[in-house]
Amino acid sequence: MQQQQSPSSQSTTPAALPSADTPAKPLPLDNPELYLNRELGWLQFNQRVLLQAADPRIPLLERVKFLAIAGSNLDEFFMKRIGGLKQQALAGVQKHTVDGRTPEEQIAACYAFIKDHQRDKQRILADLTEELAQQGILFPAYAELSDTEQQALRADFYDNIYPLVTPQAIDPAHPFPFVSNLSLNLLVNLRYPGSGEHSLARVKVPIGSGAPRFMPIGEQNRFVLLEDVMANNLDMVFPAMEVVSCELFRVTRNANTDKSAEHADDLLALIESALRERKFASIVRLEILPGMGAAHPGLLAAELGLDQQADVFEVDGIMAVRDFMELLSLPLAQFKDPPHLPVDHPQLTKGRNIFYVIREAGFILLQHPYEPFATSVGRFLREAACDPKVQAIKMTLYRTSSDSPILDTLIQAAQNGKQVAVVVELQARFDEAANIRLATRLEEAGIHVTYGVVGLKTHAKIILVVRRDYKGLRRYVHIGTGNYHPQTSRLYSDLGLLIYDKQIGQDATELFNYLTTGYTPARRYQQLLVAPKSLKKALLTRIDREIDHQKQGRDGHLRFKMNALEDSDIAQALYRAAQAGVRVDLLIRDSCRVRPGLPGQSETIRVVSIVGRFLEHARLYYFRNGGEEEYYLGSADAMKRNLEHRVEVLVPVTAPKLQQELWQMLETQWCDQHCAWDLQGDGTYVQRQPAAEDQHPGSQEQLILAAKKRKKEFFRQKERKGKKGSRHRNLL
Repeated sequence: MQQQQSPSSQSTTPAALPSADTPAKPLPLDNPELYLNRELGWLQFNQRVLLQAADPRIPLLERVKFLAIAGSNLDEFFMKRIGGLKQQALAGVQKHTVDGRTPEEQIAACYAFIKDHQRDKQRILADLTEELAQQGILFPAYAELSDTEQQALRADFYDNIYPLVTPQAIDPAHPFPFVSNLSLNLLVNLRYPGSGEHSLARVKVPIGSGAPRFMPIGEQNRFVLLEDVMANNLDMVFPAMEVVSCELFRVTRNANTDKSAEHADDLLALIESALRERKFASIVRLEILPGMGAAHPGLLAAELGLDQQADVFEVDGIMAVRDFMELLSLPLAQFKDPPHLPVDHPQLTKGRNIFYVIREAGFILLQHPYEPFATSVGRFLREAACDPKVQAIKMTLYRTSSDSPILDTLIQAAQNGKQVAVVVELQARFDEAANIRLATRLEEAGIHVTYGVVGLKTHAKIILVVRRDYKGLRRYVHIGTGNYHPQTSRLYSDLGLLIYDKQIGQDATELFNYLTTGYTPARRYQQLLVAPKSLKKALLTRIDREIDHQKQGRDGHLRFKMNALEDSDIAQALYRAAQAGVRVDLLIRDSCRVRPGLPGQSETIRVVSIVGRFLEHARLYYFRNGGEEEYYLGSADAMKRNLEHRVEVLVPVTAPKLQQELWQMLETQWCDQHCAWDLQGDGTYVQRQPAAEDQHPGSQEQLILAAKKRKKEFFRQKERKGKKGSRHRNLL
């Protein structure tokens, strides 16, 4: 495979930064040239996702999946990030980011990057469709089909899709119709036969209403696009009219309609209002196909309130590639990854009460999806719901699925007489409506539902179970890095801890009291690091401590794993650490503010991004601390919003055996030669290339094998102990 490099929109003038040929004189830490842009960093990440679709080492349909994910990601980027930047620009915001850009400058830089990204996407899509065709998966145009096939599709369209179609006229008597977010639409130019007067109509392509984007042709793996079928059967929609032209377009709306919850009397009503406003929010992008009539792009842009030059994007190929996810349902195992079968955590064997197991162990480390969610966290909740000694269950819910068994378990617990309290985050982006529904369902079951602290999102992932054991009340805790979402737990790489520890149990009680009341005075945490109260300060203090260790000759070493590093205070602290000689290893999935490897500035910093089969989602912080190593895992990325505007939790992992497991996981990913990308000082990423003799799989495949090995080793040791005990009894 050829080495791949992502395009750069973050590089600076050569004179702005130190180089190997210039004296290594550090720049002031407030110099914008030291920092990479958050938005461009995220776009770089999506470029790495897209390039997975071009990696021949990956099975064909899995590559199609990465193409669809990259398309969906870019849609969300326009909805969230471009939408937010446009709002700032319209409001006249001129405040510069830490990397020295205004909102307008960020939009311009993002658009320049997206232009190259789109070009790469269309090239990769063309290559993929060619490879799919070689394997018998074809996408012919409607006009290429036989008369028999066209008639069959026409009949299918008439019976199953046509009733869902609602044409809307565009003329002086009919104002321009509302166009829903991410919808595909046909702009139809019509005229009466024999008349020279033209009129326009809009027809929405009803994808998601039971109509597939890819309509099957016969029994083979041949598909025609739904919009192509509609465009060729418009005589049903406009009988006796002449169709002059039919052109496809798509819009993306701003998702930033959140209102301030600071003074809301009813947060639920506030979020519902914001959701209604989002539906009708301003449009931030118009996508069209090449060849649209000369006047139509300008007409659409004007009606939709867009700048034709900046906000209209021409898509040379298939629009809305996110819909290619439909092809993953094809029963073609030879073109997919082998099924991943997680192995149960060896300590959580069936037959024993889980609370006995946790109490004996003190701490049990969970690594998802290598170990299943259902037999660990799910089991923890299920047994708590049924155990007659359990008195109370408290947990946070940021995201979960509508059909999650967790909801049924919590309702069952309430029905069994447990005190159940759930903190539901109503403002989890794009899950607001689902969370309102689940909150209502839980309340109707008699569960105490709260919505967290006013002005802060509750992003912490924590469960507290209070059980009356033989020595009185005991507290059992789960803290994780991922959402309590059974579906994503199979797709995301996350960490968790099942805990029996008196101090952590007390801290969890304090945290839930804070979440259900918002009262902060005199609230003290003994073990947990909690944002926004203490977490950021604790991280900065520990980075400074590492600098002190380095100055005293005790090899300073920091190794952080997270989704994003955006907070400028943390970034500056890491620069200070590097200038002192501390080794700084950063495993960061997407955006990273710091530039690694700058002479005299960040020579000891390295940044690696892992992009593989599973979405890297864990947050883990390692401090060498002069040999007294510290590990913290939890929900918080090093982002300003997480550290200052959310309730987040990090928990220390103190058991030496578990520390060893965490280090091995970090080391496995740090040494990855298959799924790793190295960030360069100019903001570009370069994919690592394995040596010809390197037969090791990527880090995620290695972690799958490591989970199986841990289980075998656990039972091997258990068997040895059993034999040793048996020999001892025989001697007696």
